[in-house]
Amino acid sequence: MGRIRVLPDKVANQIAAGEVVERPASVVKELLENSLDAGATDLRVEVESGGRRLIRVADDGCGMLRDDALLAFERHATSKLRDVKDLLSIATLGFRGEALPSIASVSRTLLETRSLDETTGTCIEIAGGRILRCEEAALARGTSITIRDLFYNVPARRKFLRTEQTELAHIASLVTHYSLAHPSKTFRLTSARNELLDVTPVGTLQERVYQVFGSQALDDLVEIGVREKGLVLPGEDASAFRLTGFFSRPQVQKGNRNSIFIFVNGRLIRDRLMLHALSAAYHI
Repeated sequence: MGRIRVLPDKVANQIAAGEVVERPASVVKELLENSLDAGATDLRVEVESGGRRLIRVADDGCGMLRDDALLAFERHATSKLRDVKDLLSIATLGFRGEALPSIASVSRTLLETRSLDETTGTCIEIAGGRILRCEEAALARGTSITIRDLFYNVPARRKFLRTEQTELAHIASLVTHYSLAHPSKTFRLTSARNELLDVTPVGTLQERVYQVFGSQALDDLVEIGVREKGLVLPGEDASAFRLTGFFSRPQVQKGNRNSIFIFVNGRLIRDRLMLHALSAAYHI
């Protein structure tokens, strides 16, 4: 008999969780991106114990039909891709269909959702990847996902988490990043009833910077304006490159690069080459 075996779904999901879910902030990232892809304008994040005990992300997006809600916890089930050709024109933040099943496999998960096309919502409870209940519920349009006891069934992973304050700092940084990338939306972050971030929709990035960092930080920044340039790549048609944002004055000193915020098409990125190039520019 051969040695190769097909892994059970439970094992495969936990392996995928190792790539998708490194820490509580990873969960928040995946859920926030799902909310943004669902067209949400009001995004609320609640955490307890740095995300170890509780992570809840609620939105007013399009919600899910009952059948879609069940299918969302299957691996590689996604509404964002139909064909391999779609990989060349992805307009969403997520697309692989691995986040929800991976998260649900290492936590106690509660999904509450209602689509505008249904009169009642759907409530699904999962523990360690196993569905415990699925029932109708009276819900407003949108989706709320509650994650409790992250890594409760994988203690080896749980012990590598940092302190509650460190994990909370990663979550706060992440939500701050996405609030800057989407100034037309509401973002709220609370921890143990303490409000860490509460920003409402504004018309410009300058106003969002003021909301998040205050007037002093805004005074230390210089607006780039709008820079546009046509790009011609080999074998492709010309495409437009558009740059907007701010750069800090040379006298502003930071101990690390965590205050550099870079977004491409609304997606948060951390690229060493770009970070190095930006830092090096101040030495010229």
